[in-house]
Amino acid sequence: MVLQALDLNHLSWYTSSYPVAYLDGLLQMEAYHKEVVEGVSSGVVWFLEHLPVYTSGSSAKSSHLLQASLIPVVNTGRGGQYTYHGPGQRVVYVMLPLARLFAPNKPDIRRFVYLLEQAIIDAIAEFGIQGERREGRVGIWVKGARFKGGEAKIAALGLRISRGVTMHGIAVNISPNLDHFGGIIPCGISNYDVASMQQLGIEVSMQEFDV
Repeated sequence: MVLQALDLNHLSWYTSSYPVAYLDGLLQMEAYHKEVVEGVSSGVVWFLEHLPVYTSGSSAKSSHLLQASLIPVVNTGRGGQYTYHGPGQRVVYVMLPLARLFAPNKPDIRRFVYLLEQAIIDAIAEFGIQGERREGRVGIWVKGARFKGGEAKIAALGLRISRGVTMHGIAVNISPNLDHFGGIIPCGISNYDVASMQQLGIEVSMQEFDV
């Protein structure tokens, strides 16, 4: 189950059953974030897919946008560089108050990122896929002789912390159109491929992945 590595109680969990336009999703995420900041909600986890879009983070370089074509490009407030979102990719946005999440200890952003990574590793392991971390390369990686460099990125992470509450989250490639990643240098990494569960021979629905 996605996020099973985190002990999260008393949260609001939402799932969108249809692809959401990125800017519409951004507005909804900001609304959920405001609820958490104001104490209306203890925290929100939102499962969705996006319509095709390239998004740029705070570290994005214009030279890494190779070909936008018909796919729109949106600047975001998250960290990181360029990435692609589209149908077949499970996006999970997390609006969580770090102070309460880590109480009574101090908020630990690195630990939070580690737990999100572990959640992805645990989720894909349920389908027989071994995901791994890589020093200096954000995201979760899988090995394979077919891939450039012998491995490929199967999941991405991008976060923003505002007023002590997280925004954005993770994206796991279930069965997206991998050709669309060719329009950018994903996360600034050009020496490796992008992979999906489908490409690895695993056919799974979003509902099955979320359980």
